[in-house]
Amino acid sequence: MSITTKDATAGTARRAPDGRGLRERLGGPAVFCAVAVLALVAAPLLLEPFRLNLLAKYLVYAIVALGIGLAWGQGGMLTLGQGVFFGLGGYSMGMHLKLTEAQGGLPDFMVWSGVEELPALWVPFADPVFALATAVLAPVALAALLGTLIFRQRVRGAYFAILTQALAAAFAILLVGRQGLTGGTNGLTNFFELFGHDLASDSTQRGLYLVVAVVLGLLYLGARHLVNSRFGRLLVAVRDGEDRVRFLGYDPATVKTVTFAISAGMAGLAGALFVPVVGIISPALLGVVPSLELVVAVAVGGRYALAGAVLGAVVMGYAQTAFSERFADGWLYLQGALFILVMTLAPRGIAGLLSRRGRA
Repeated sequence: MSITTKDATAGTARRAPDGRGLRERLGGPAVFCAVAVLALVAAPLLLEPFRLNLLAKYLVYAIVALGIGLAWGQGGMLTLGQGVFFGLGGYSMGMHLKLTEAQGGLPDFMVWSGVEELPALWVPFADPVFALATAVLAPVALAALLGTLIFRQRVRGAYFAILTQALAAAFAILLVGRQGLTGGTNGLTNFFELFGHDLASDSTQRGLYLVVAVVLGLLYLGARHLVNSRFGRLLVAVRDGEDRVRFLGYDPATVKTVTFAISAGMAGLAGALFVPVVGIISPALLGVVPSLELVVAVAVGGRYALAGAVLGAVVMGYAQTAFSERFADGWLYLQGALFILVMTLAPRGIAGLLSRRGRA
């Protein structure tokens, strides 16, 4: 008797009634095209350079949130350590930009730290292809290794979340303690040029925004195709009934490891894009707190819909900027209140609320 993913998912659909309906409402071709036109055409024309740069930063975070939505919302893996993969991508790109600026010499922070010779770890990052490849492949390799070790031992739920959170904390501590190699607490900053283009110019920042928007759109389409595929149905089945999937002859550890690695690759690519957009990468941007904030953003947007994860990252990013500009002393409380309000009124996030209104 043959076993298919249809068998594995039978009986689990009732546990997540919003799943497919949400994706169809929020990720349809018409909606995607409308958002793409707004992002690629309207935003560069309507927003001043400073606001456009902020929107680019929100979209970078949305790439990380998309990966979290794939791992957590579709696969049930609550990952609290995406900052590690984001940091690997960011430092890979930052190292390349610092070497470009140094023009064969030592980066400025190494001079200040008393380093006399360029560390061997830095040498390959002078090549932009190597830097970009490492930004994506290093997170994927690390996540694949961790997934193989963790999921084979059937570690899941809160234990998996704690392990990833501990990894983020350890990674941040490691970066802070290696001043001459990583820039320490300050991280890597003072970037002036990207592939021959002046990072301070409005045209370069506009081009970076378009690159980020296109990358996010392509990754969203790829993730949506994955979720709607046979693998995606198996992933949801693993989320809703891992033991049953194992009984039917599938290996949940492999499914979860592949998904976790894809999520890590997205975070690494986002980190590489973040550096030229924002102009800095430091331990403060990739530790436990930033990783938790991204998970909160996905929860606010709606973790069961990929579009909801993207929406949540943009909404929370905008809220953080708006609240901090108007209420310098209490914006964190307002941001927390926004999270509580959304979770109270719509436990499935903004996407769930929109889906419910669409059915009304």
